[in-house]
Amino acid sequence: MSYQSLAKEIVQLVGGEQNIISVVHCATRLRFTLKDHSQAHKENLENLDGILSVVESGGQFQVVIGSHVSEVFKDVIKTANVGSTAKESSEKSKGKVIAKIFEVIAGSFSPLLGVLAGAGMLKALLVLLTMTGLLSAESGTYFILSAAGNAVFYFLPIFLGITVATKLGANPYVGGTIGAALLEPNFTNLLQNIGDSTHFLGIPVVLMNYSSSVFPVLIAVSIYAVLDKFLRKTIHKDLQMFLVPMLSLFIIVPLTAVIFGPFGVNFGNSIGTFINFLYSESGILTGALMGGAYTFLTLLGIHQGFAPFMLDNLSRGGDPLLALVSAAVFAQIGIALGIFLKTKDKKVKALAGTTLLPGLFSGVTEPILYGLIIRYKRTIPYVAIAGVVGGGISGLAGATAMTLALPSALSIPIYSPLVPYIFAMLSALGIATILTVIFGYEDKKKIKVEEKRVEAGQTIIKQEAIASPFTGVIKALADVDDPVFSSAAMGKGIAIEPTIGKAVSPVNGMITTVFPTGHAIGITSDQGAEILIHIGINTVQLGGKYYSPVVKQGDRVNQGDLLVNFDIEKIKEAGYPVTTPIIITNTDRYIDIIDMNKEAVQVKEALLTLVV
Repeated sequence: MSYQSLAKEIVQLVGGEQNIISVVHCATRLRFTLKDHSQAHKENLENLDGILSVVESGGQFQVVIGSHVSEVFKDVIKTANVGSTAKESSEKSKGKVIAKIFEVIAGSFSPLLGVLAGAGMLKALLVLLTMTGLLSAESGTYFILSAAGNAVFYFLPIFLGITVATKLGANPYVGGTIGAALLEPNFTNLLQNIGDSTHFLGIPVVLMNYSSSVFPVLIAVSIYAVLDKFLRKTIHKDLQMFLVPMLSLFIIVPLTAVIFGPFGVNFGNSIGTFINFLYSESGILTGALMGGAYTFLTLLGIHQGFAPFMLDNLSRGGDPLLALVSAAVFAQIGIALGIFLKTKDKKVKALAGTTLLPGLFSGVTEPILYGLIIRYKRTIPYVAIAGVVGGGISGLAGATAMTLALPSALSIPIYSPLVPYIFAMLSALGIATILTVIFGYEDKKKIKVEEKRVEAGQTIIKQEAIASPFTGVIKALADVDDPVFSSAAMGKGIAIEPTIGKAVSPVNGMITTVFPTGHAIGITSDQGAEILIHIGINTVQLGGKYYSPVVKQGDRVNQGDLLVNFDIEKIKEAGYPVTTPIIITNTDRYIDIIDMNKEAVQVKEALLTLVV
């Protein structure tokens, strides 16, 4: 499926453009702020080609895409004609105050994660080059590259001013200017020239260093966003262009210097002091807690809430949190490695291999989480145990990060002390790998033996027959020209090249999904099989042309009942293959899925046998 087609389906299934307040993206997921979550079709989205999972957390509706999320995001913006700026809405989205605060924080950091991680990796590379003597710390090359790595951290108040204002629907350039005022030379020179205090209109001002700070600009720009809305309501439209920014800067910058800045710095210091207190009292307990829990916080999509505290700690010399949660990341990588070593299924091995490398070398582990750990729930306790052990060792050693970078093999040089940290991460990775290899990754099902005999004289286990929905030519799923289907990421099954434009129900059951375009139908059989029939490849782009569904969601069907009529010739003329994957989306429920080893099939003939 093309990115443009996927974007159109996503927009439609989250309730359409009119239901979207804003959307941003992080490393692997789209983060929607919706007016009404009940208008979004979560189950349909999860069944969509190219989507790993859907998570509702922190007031956001999060659609997990994978490493190509940025491309999908661009087409979502074009399709829905929305930006990451929140739209004005007369309907206030529901949610608690804490959830809204988290939503602002997560939405503000999401656009910056890529450059923060990239700059952090560049700083790690510089550490490695100077440690090995390949680059002198006194050379011009070092200082130029160091400037590239340090810039985003030093000027973080400016970038955060832009993203916070964008998230809150205010002018991002005014937000950035508020952050820049804290770093302006005339202001920063006051601290160097006259000490730690000055006055503004007779009001005492406590001077502080705001480079790399987080909380002052978060508070200041949040207040600015409220002021901006008030000024736009009260000032004549012809005067707003210059008067609103002027008054906003005139009011907010002094308030930041007098109140918001010192309060934000002291608030961050207090949080940092508390974290360091826990760390000093029991590093092993704090590390075990963070290492064990971080995987589940990531699954919920709320792990970005730690970013402000990590950055604030880094601005004061080093951050222990990143060193502790690294154990969870390496534990997840260990699960992928264990499945890669354990499985004999070529498709599962390919999936594990393709998720393993991005996790190991870039620290992006969402594909492991949603493609493997959630799919093979037996691995959940393994990743928790490994994270607890690795985090505990890291905490016991007092490990800290010297800069921000996604935990990975390449970012190891940014941690200190280095050897104990490496041992902690190898422990997390090794334990997860060993547990997966020894105890397996697939859920063990209780097998109920029936008294029925086969020709070989062996007892067989409970099974369910799936009939063919079509007449046509059979094709192996691995040969389908769509990586989501061919990799079995959606589940195991088979494909058919239909010769007659009618699809019938392969089982007795209930219609669970009828896609708006009519090209795909989901059915749950009476025995619990969840079946997706996807007629054609990339045919969602037809927008429903040449498809005529005769059933709707919630209908009861019997095997052989007509589901949809479709015009094979017109679909082909439009440039789309009619190759139809028939997927068992709850594959993990079954010990095996056996095809009938045929080259062609007639409608209602036996197609698959599901072994429970």
